[in-house]
Amino acid sequence: MCGRYRRTTSEEELARRYHIPIPKELDLPISYNIAPSQKVLTIRFNPETGERSLDALQWGLVPYWAKDPKMAYKTINARVETVDTAPSYRQPFKKRRCLIPADGFYEWKKVVGGKIPYSIGMKDDVPFVFAGLWEGWKDPSTQEWLHTCTIITGEPNELVAQIHTRMPMILGEEHHEAWLTNQTGKEVLVPFPVAAMRAWPISPRVNSPKNNDQDLLVPVQNGFC
Repeated sequence: MCGRYRRTTSEEELARRYHIPIPKELDLPISYNIAPSQKVLTIRFNPETGERSLDALQWGLVPYWAKDPKMAYKTINARVETVDTAPSYRQPFKKRRCLIPADGFYEWKKVVGGKIPYSIGMKDDVPFVFAGLWEGWKDPSTQEWLHTCTIITGEPNELVAQIHTRMPMILGEEHHEAWLTNQTGKEVLVPFPVAAMRAWPISPRVNSPKNNDQDLLVPVQNGFC
């Protein structure tokens, strides 16, 4: 699964990097410890304008048919194996895809005596994007819309496999356009090349979303939880 990640690149820099008009009103702070149910920065495509946009969506997808938003805690991740068939994700996979910018993500390795948290990212520290889906849910009591998203996960590459059994599906830039415009299927949802990535053990302070600072990335020798 992917249950925690960081986004420390500014909205303006992401807009330039991913060919998006710089938003005038959106102001979502960077975060070293993003957790489910929080607002996260996403990239979507508007077929009417032909432009990409940066949008803040709640992490944890609520299907349009849900009776209430409580199930969002179970839908922070969509499995690549069933993303095109599971009721919660089938329609978003066909019509409502997004990219979720990140600078790294966290996974916990089970060892004798507990778990060791790891920070995982690119060797050159550049931002990247997760393949995601989004959905709109209308509250029947208030008629207000809630927009949510999920991160797609699949088999890990050789690096992440040493830490966890799954990893978020990272998309190279050559696949961004086709993904956002629904012109590709699951064939692009594969483990990201291991040669570009690195991982290192960090402090168990990352376990709490209340800890949200750059010191979370400091390497440690014994990071037992």
